[in-house]
Amino acid sequence: MKRRSFLKKTSLSVTGVAVASMLPSCTYDSKDRPSASQYMGGFAAPKLETVRAAFIGVGARGGDHMKFLAELSGTEVVAISDLYEDNVKKWGTIANDIGKGERHNNVKLYYGEEDLWRTMLDEVKPDVVFIATNWKNHAPMAIASMEKGAHAFVEVPMAVTLQEMWDIVDTSERTHKHCMMMENVNYSRDELMFLNMCRQGVIGDVMHGEAAYIHELRWQMEEQERGTGSWRTHHYAKRNGNLYPTHGLGPVAQYMNIARQDDMFNSMVSYSTQALGRQLYAEKNYPADHKWNQLDFKGGDLNTSIIKTNIGRTIMVQWDETSPRPYSRHNLVQGTKGILAGFPTRAAFDGGFEGVTENHHRWVQGEHLQALYEKYDHPLYKRLNKAAKGSGHGGMDGIMVYRIVECLQKGLPLDQNVYEGCLWSAVAPLSEQSVANGGAPQEFPDFTRGNWKSTKPLDIIS
Repeated sequence: MKRRSFLKKTSLSVTGVAVASMLPSCTYDSKDRPSASQYMGGFAAPKLETVRAAFIGVGARGGDHMKFLAELSGTEVVAISDLYEDNVKKWGTIANDIGKGERHNNVKLYYGEEDLWRTMLDEVKPDVVFIATNWKNHAPMAIASMEKGAHAFVEVPMAVTLQEMWDIVDTSERTHKHCMMMENVNYSRDELMFLNMCRQGVIGDVMHGEAAYIHELRWQMEEQERGTGSWRTHHYAKRNGNLYPTHGLGPVAQYMNIARQDDMFNSMVSYSTQALGRQLYAEKNYPADHKWNQLDFKGGDLNTSIIKTNIGRTIMVQWDETSPRPYSRHNLVQGTKGILAGFPTRAAFDGGFEGVTENHHRWVQGEHLQALYEKYDHPLYKRLNKAAKGSGHGGMDGIMVYRIVECLQKGLPLDQNVYEGCLWSAVAPLSEQSVANGGAPQEFPDFTRGNWKSTKPLDIIS
């Protein structure tokens, strides 16, 4: 098996601190796929009558995923693993209560030691594993799960380094197991509607998109011994780039059919602002000798990256978890016949929108949006919205988990394949490299090895 050549490989240390900014751009021979491996772009696994699911990490996101999955018919929660006993026992009890003695009544619980999740994989042999842990664990846990015969479902990002992403792709292709990054925003109402409208040609040929994760999260620094802030703060200190791109980028990439027949990411430039906000927040809220005041924050408060695609489209991707401002994912797509935009939701069309606007100089927005939803709501949202209500993030989490289970039970291809998860996540290490080199363009690796050109676009699922 031929191996890729990298000038330098970086990975997270045992403390969860990564310096990935020196990763080079990656080139790869598109024909270099071992004969025993299989392209996974449209892969449909054998049907699972009962989806036996294990969960690694239930401190935040993982527990919610478990709860919604446990409520679906044809599922069985077989194991839960977490570092902390209280997390494991809490969610084990919830699973038992949901099952009411008929299902989820023999959940194996693993907690305490760092690597007990490996023991869980060996002893329980689940069909699928949901991974919601520290970013540094995503790749090794997903790879081990597939090696042990399970499909892997990973919280965002898919991995931290390009090398890890290639390793995930290689393992998925060799084991013939799904590995999906759980980009829940692709299942949000507006994003689904915009996808439906793009596929119907409502805004003509798509030329440009804007995507972001603008979410002030300085409060997470209060989570100092356990929880997201205890490890994520170190990323902000040591890494300078666009560290969390996929919530905004995933939907825009699907609007454009990126890595699915129509187009592919080509290159990217990236710039960061100064790193000011986290240091100021630490100085204001913690003693001078506190560990957060001992960090030298290197990551700029706001990063702006520009992606150029093969056929000439552009995508602006922004990330900011520090600045005091309202939440936004931008979620904008510009076509030759109109524009769709989010935060707030609005649209404008060449020729106007019947009964509301006469031309593209006025937005369809506010109370008039109801007419837009009535005409263009995605059929998947209309089918699953009520069932997913209350599942988290306005129901998008529940629709995502429902679709995962539905695809596995019916033997259908997943809505997001392994290559998309890696491609969207690759923005982080590539942006770090671009920032470190004064905004120099970075080429995207083609994780599909050229097969994207024949990969069917995602259907408008009913």
